[in-house]
This record gives sequence, C-alpha cells and structure tokens, in this order.
Amino acid sequence: MADAVPHADLATDQHSPTRGTNQSGMRVGNEKLVLSLVRQHGALSKSEIARMTGLSAQTVSVIMRALETEGLLLRGEPVRGKVGQPSVPMRLNEDGAYFLGLKVGRRSTEMVLTDFLGKVRKRSLKTYAYPTPEATLSFANDEIDRLINSLAPGERDRIAGLGIAMPFFLWHWAQTLNVPQERMDVWRTADLQAELSKKHSLPILVQNDMTAACGAELVFGPQSGPRDFLYFYIGYFIGGGIVLDGQIYSGRGNAGALGPLPVTGADGRVEPLLGPGSLVTLEKALVADGYGADVLWETTHAWDIPARHIANWQRNAARAIAHAAVSASSIIDFECVKIDGWLPETLRETLVAEIELEVSKFNLTGLQRPRIEAGSIGPDARALGAASLPLSDRYLGP
Repeated sequence: MADAVPHADLATDQHSPTRGTNQSGMRVGNEKLVLSLVRQHGALSKSEIARMTGLSAQTVSVIMRALETEGLLLRGEPVRGKVGQPSVPMRLNEDGAYFLGLKVGRRSTEMVLTDFLGKVRKRSLKTYAYPTPEATLSFANDEIDRLINSLAPGERDRIAGLGIAMPFFLWHWAQTLNVPQERMDVWRTADLQAELSKKHSLPILVQNDMTAACGAELVFGPQSGPRDFLYFYIGYFIGGGIVLDGQIYSGRGNAGALGPLPVTGADGRVEPLLGPGSLVTLEKALVADGYGADVLWETTHAWDIPARHIANWQRNAARAIAHAAVSASSIIDFECVKIDGWLPETLRETLVAEIELEVSKFNLTGLQRPRIEAGSIGPDARALGAASLPLSDRYLGP
C-alpha cells in the first residue's frame, strides 16, 4: 500500500510565521500558502496577506488575481478604512474544487464528495460483516462514476483527486472480526490505489484511517484551536493521532497508534486500550443479547439499543481513555485531548464529560492537566480525512 501522505502545516503568523518568497519559480508554493491562510482566517485582504507572508504587494496581487481567475477565491464586500482605498477581503469559493474520499472500515465502507470548504455534498455507505478487496474495489468504482456524473459537466473538471482512508494491515484483525484468516490474507497483496488508478485518471492518495481522521480535525476543524493535542477516534477499534505545532506527528510511522496503549480494565487487569475503548466491545455485548451488529454501523443519528449496554460501555471506555490520556500527558504536555468517533452526538458529549471526571481522579502532581474536548468533525472524520488528502496535497502548504 502506498506511503501515508502527511497533512500540510496550517501555520499562522501568530504561532509560527510562514513566509513566502518573491523569487521566480515559487508560484505554486506561494499560492498554497495564500490558500492556507485564507482557509485559516475565513477572509483576508491583499495587504493582510502581504503582511503575514512577507511577499510584496505586487506578488500578492498577481497570486490573488490568478486564484480568483481559477475560481478558487471570491471577492467580498469592500471594507472602508479611515484613509486610502477600501480593502477587499477574499474568501474561499466552496465550489472552487471538489474531492472524493473513500473510507474503508472493518464494518462499513463509505464514499463522500466534498467541496472546497469540506462540506459533504453527496455520500454512499455500505455495511458488511468484514471487508474484502473485491467488494471494496467494486463499490469504489461504482461510486466514483456515480458521484462524478452527479455533477454538472463544468464542475467535473474541478474534482481534484481521491483520498483513501483505511486501516493498514487489515489481515491482522481476522480473529477479532471472527473471520477465517485466509479470507483476510488477501489484503496482504491488495493495492486499492493501483487498481483504482487503472480506471480513473485522478490523483489518488492513501492514509491510515485514524491518521486521516486526525487530519480532518486539522484541516476542517477550528483554525484558532490548540496547536498541540492528542486525538482519539472511537470506531470499531479506537485509534488516533498526535498533533504538535499544528502538524500530525507520525514519528517513524507508528506514533499516535493509541489502541495498544496499556490501561487498567474494569477487572483491574492491564489490557490494551483497544478492548474497553473500542466499539467492538459494545457490538459483542449487543450480539450476545440477540441484537444484530448492523445496528451500530448503519447510522449514528440514533442507536435503538438498551441504555444499559451503552452505559456499561461508556463507563469502561471513559475510565480507559482517561488512563491513556494521563499516561500520554506525562510524555508530552498536550494542551488538550480531543475525543471523536462513530458515535451519536449525545453519546459523544456524555462520554467527554465522563472522561473529564475520570481524569480528575488521577494524581496529576507534576503534570499539566489537559482539557478534554469533543472533536469538531464527528462520525465523518475518517471520510473527510480521506477527502482532505488531495486537498492538502494540491492546495495547502507550502
């Protein structure tokens, strides 16, 4: 499978100044820098961009004019000051570019079409007992064609690429998924990126699904948020990411793989966070009680399941995630811990509150207590993270 694609640093002049260059041959880098700043601030005038980047007023004018011509920026209403000409703020055009995102999960796969602002325009979801390369490829090919054809002819050329967010090493999870090992071993040689590239002339990028979810929080979440945070995404398995100075930190490739973190379980024994912190535990409890597994994976709008199952899972998950958050905060003094996942919004809110309570029970002497916050994206984080891969690669930077 292709190497992970890191997200661009969305730095601002306030935190870590990003400078452009007036030298020739740097047009693309300067354009990415300008688009990143406008995304962060919502709207900016030419003079503000020149001040933030160190670019000359003439260079900024050329860049802004080119981006407006390409349909990536729109003019706002002039703002009159006390002296001089009024400034004209420029903002992103939501229809300036479109992106496809494919999320491959252990219980479902999803395709989304997003606009330049990260709004999901169209989506498709398919649930299953376990993923196979053949079914995933068939779903992806059909949905790519359908979503492209749903756009007007003039809009189709604005699709800038496809991102794929998926768990790596899927064959490791055969036993947990209760699937014969040989049925998952086919993933060892499967290459969705290569197979999809044979049929579609789009740039295609691949990222681990949890890292992609963390990337969605960076790209589409509040741009005034913390620069250093620990991110948990609760799906079939729990995972996450580490953000330092506004960038995902992947280390040698495995940093932020939070699932294996040792925590104390409900019975007092040490176990990986994957156990109590993952929805697979809730699924097993429901199946044992006679419910179908699909009740968790078809939607997050409302789960029609007994409250006792949710309460039991939430109590154990909150204790384990709090343990993991405190352990991680002894290594890096994170500003906050963000909690997101394939969860109904009300469940996410109560889970965040319970994690906060559990953190308060620890002896935090010598540690900076991190804030516990809900993520801003929600269940769509992995799919949006997939769609953000071509966006970051082509339009953010430098």
